[in-house]
Amino acid sequence: MDFSLIMLIALFGTGCIWMLDRVLGVPARKRKAEGIVQAGGSNEAVERSLKEPVYVEYARAFFPVILVVFLLRSFLVEPFRIPSGSMLPSLLVGDFILVNKFAYGVRIPVVNKKILELGTPNLGDVAVFRFPGDTSINYIKRIVGLPGDRVIYKDKRLYINGQLMAQRDVRPYILVESPHRITAAKQLTEDLDDVSHEILTTAKVDLGTMEFVVPDNEYLVMGDNRDRSNDSRYWGYVPDQNLVGKAFLVWFSLDSTGNHKWWDRIVWSRIGDSIQ
Repeated sequence: MDFSLIMLIALFGTGCIWMLDRVLGVPARKRKAEGIVQAGGSNEAVERSLKEPVYVEYARAFFPVILVVFLLRSFLVEPFRIPSGSMLPSLLVGDFILVNKFAYGVRIPVVNKKILELGTPNLGDVAVFRFPGDTSINYIKRIVGLPGDRVIYKDKRLYINGQLMAQRDVRPYILVESPHRITAAKQLTEDLDDVSHEILTTAKVDLGTMEFVVPDNEYLVMGDNRDRSNDSRYWGYVPDQNLVGKAFLVWFSLDSTGNHKWWDRIVWSRIGDSIQ
């Protein structure tokens, strides 16, 4: 179940309990206390009759907390964890990132319908989106094609509207996919208009020249780990309504390859890194 939906249900449940107690429970307890006073009951009995039930106390305490978290996650920033190596070397498995939820417009939580246009994706943005094949799953990729763009992927190079995207500074990279699978790769700096970012390529043979013309209100996305990414080359475009937000910060990171205790696996050097 979508976490936003869980939060919405919790918010609705605690709010209803609190409201119903204010409307029905509080007056009933006051009437009961007045009856005890009129009958000559003790102060302790009066206090017990006025005490709100435990479930109401918890609802009243949790409602504002859930409300704040729900609003923050729905309209400002939302945390995500990187589960795979498709965005290496830009994002590592075990990175915890923050996503700007209003960069691509304000959307109604759960249904994800845009109600206010504040901005649109730019070429090179690292975007989180709901996977078109299963919208319950969030993916993260880099936008390499905007609506109307003609994109060609050939020999591990990108051509956008006839212009070759520059690649430079080739360096060796050891791609550790598991303790038993280590692959030699190349790390390069790629320029997408004004955005410079790192990518990985291997000796894996491409499927051949791929050509795309991006439809209106849709986007072409690829992982930076070009030969180890399940992206638009294989399943198509990302509709605008599937966009969740723009990734902008690594707020925490754990080394996924280590077997030490979690506090020994913290990658301190990555905490606070901006996402390019």
